Amino acid sequence: MRTIFALISGALFGAGLLVSGMVDTAKVQGWLDVFGDWDPTLAFVMGGAIVPMAIAWQLTRGRKPLAGGEFPPKPEARLGRNLVLGSVLFGMGWGLAGLCPGPSMASLTFNGIGGVVFVGAMALGMFAAPSLRARLDRAVPAE
Repeated sequence: MRTIFALISGALFGAGLLVSGMVDTAKVQGWLDVFGDWDPTLAFVMGGAIVPMAIAWQLTRGRKPLAGGEFPPKPEARLGRNLVLGSVLFGMGWGLAGLCPGPSMASLTFNGIGGVVFVGAMALGMFAAPSLRARLDRAVPAE
């Protein structure tokens, strides 16, 4: 049952990315170009994700998922080094390439070698992140 829910969720997410234009790198970079030819339409995409998620956090309080397991805990409200560094790296990649992890997977089907290079670099970063984080934690302990 979990696999079916995962398939449906993934298909819905992918369809949402296509319909919203999140797989169009020019549209994403237009959103990020606030001092140039700014395209505000992705604000509606973000709002369309944030508002339902805020409601979902409220509705899942004290409940269990239909497919078993537990709902993930609510993220910490604390602003820490890991959140800041992760956000900066994510933002740099998003701004330079116009892709984030979800749309990058879709870009494998239509973005030629550029999509493959981006996904490869993203996978390499994901693979290297745990050891780099451990190294950083040893060098400068988090507060």
